[in-house]
Amino acid sequence: MLNRLKRLFHYRKQFISLLVGVPSYEKYVEHMAVHHPEEPVKSRKEFFCEAQEARYSGKGGKVSRCC
Repeated sequence: MLNRLKRLFHYRKQFISLLVGVPSYEKYVEHMAVHHPEEPVKSRKEFFCEAQEARYSGKGGKVSRCC
């Protein structure tokens, strides 16, 4: 039962992140390990700031516009 709840919360978090356009850090880390093992992996904060900047043209992870 506990494992089912953990899995449910994981999928809920993943769904909400994709809904608002934030890519998965875990998927990024997995991709880097498989396809670019020689390159350093960004921290969660660096990854999030880059995703925010790409999506909203924000600097340093701050949103400068909504659309």
